Amino acid sequence: MVTVVKLNTLGEARIQYEGEIVKRLENGVVVRAYWKQAAKDLGYARFEPGDCFTEYYFSDRWYNIFDIADAGGQRKGWYCNIAQPASLFDGRIEQVDLLLDVWVDPRGVPLVLDEDEFEADNTLNAELRQAALDGLHELLKLIAAQSEPFVSPLPHEKERA
Repeated sequence: MVTVVKLNTLGEARIQYEGEIVKRLENGVVVRAYWKQAAKDLGYARFEPGDCFTEYYFSDRWYNIFDIADAGGQRKGWYCNIAQPASLFDGRIEQVDLLLDVWVDPRGVPLVLDEDEFEADNTLNAELRQAALDGLHELLKLIAAQSEPFVSPLPHEKERA
């Protein structure tokens, strides 16, 4: 098990939960976690208890990617946080969220979120803002190219194949 900690731009823990490392990457890890909170309707997606999050954390990229499926294995989409590269510790992952997010529906259509919050935040210096925007552009290129993991079958689908 690993503890995932989402930090705000001041370094304060905002969200913390447990997951399981299912794969180690050269530049990060893949974690499986389950939604255990009450249902949350975001307008473009609804997260419900039992939803499976396959989460990609990178030590050299300015974002993370959550591949989300419902309890029955149907993909809901991908939720991506623009964030500082992940700090990977033994039993703990920490990442500073830089407020911008991207939702990608199951067809691969992206929706950039929280641009107003990003613009209004006064804790980000010019260097962090530029790194966040560079991360957003890199992520949008991956989505447009349908690069991994935006085309990969869900983990349970691989097991059936």
